Amino acid sequence: MNKAEVVRRRGRPRGHPQTRARIVAAAEPLFLEHGYRATTVRAVAAAAGVDSALISYHFGSKRGLFGEVTQIQCARALDLGRAFAGDRAGLADRLLQLVTELWDATEVNRLALENEEVMRAFREFLEGEVLTRLAEYLGGRDATRRALAAVTLIGGLIFTRYLNPLPLAAALPSAEVCRTLAPALRAALAPTPVAARGGGVSRPGV
Repeated sequence: MNKAEVVRRRGRPRGHPQTRARIVAAAEPLFLEHGYRATTVRAVAAAAGVDSALISYHFGSKRGLFGEVTQIQCARALDLGRAFAGDRAGLADRLLQLVTELWDATEVNRLALENEEVMRAFREFLEGEVLTRLAEYLGGRDATRRALAAVTLIGGLIFTRYLNPLPLAAALPSAEVCRTLAPALRAALAPTPVAARGGGVSRPGV
């Protein structure tokens, strides 16, 4: 056996997208049923029909796998394509509806309350997926600022209604929450008025 063959044998196996997807598909119901702590790497590997070393290879750790499963669940429930499909005037209403639908779901809410790992993954999803895609959708010179304002408002809703609920916020029906917060979210998403010459703020018809 020559040196090149030895190196190839000692190196990590090449990743296969099908294997990665199979591991995620096997892990999701286990995490939902047993939670993060009680779900073992060995159990996921057995359910996926793979060697447990492949979980470390593809995801780095159980935490990495759990983060990917959580982000997939969030992306599936918080379908930004659905939010962006309508007219811009209704964007705030559609975003609020998607967020309340996601967090009203028993599985997501329960896992988030039980485990900090869910919140870490959800924060990454908000920053890496929602903020980025929302800024791209909005466009313009202040798109990132507007997207950040909107995501901050959405994060406040999640915290005060689901994670550390204020009694009044938790008691409101989801439809009422959306109606109450929609004006503030619309304002956050709106472009900043361009300052008129002379230091004033431009107004329609002026």
